Amino acid sequence: MKKNERTDAMMMERFGKDSLIALATVDHGIPSVRTVDAVYIDGAFYVVTYALSSKMQQIAKNPTVAICGEWFTAHGIGENLGHVLREENQAIMEKLRTAFEAWYDNGHTNEADPNTCLLKIRLTDGVLFSNGTRYDIEF
Repeated sequence: MKKNERTDAMMMERFGKDSLIALATVDHGIPSVRTVDAVYIDGAFYVVTYALSSKMQQIAKNPTVAICGEWFTAHGIGENLGHVLREENQAIMEKLRTAFEAWYDNGHTNEADPNTCLLKIRLTDGVLFSNGTRYDIEF
C-alpha cells in the first residue's frame, strides 16, 4: 500500500520524536549497523551526525540503507543535507533540537563544527506492525 494518512499517523506517533533506530549501511559488501537518534517527518528520518563518520562515508559511496526499530523495518536512501546551520536545514533543525533537547546541548553536538551535518533517510519501502496488523508501505 502507498503511504497514507493512517500509516503516516502511526509513523508519527511512534517515531515523530527522539527515536533510537538501527541504521545499516554497506561498505565493500560488508554490512555495518549502528544505533542512531532519529525523528520521522513526512516519509523520512532525520539524524544529526558527523560528515567524517564511517556511516556518512559509506552512504556517500552507496546511499541505499536499511533501518529498524519498534516493530518497523525499512529501506531508504541516505542523503547528506550538509551543515546543520545551512539556511535550507533550519526548519528541520528546529524540530530536531526540540526532539533531542534532553541531550543535544550536553557537549555531544558541536554546531560550530562544519562537519556536523544533517542526514536525511528518505524511506522507499517498509513494514510496520501495529496492533497485530502488518502494513507493507511504499513511501
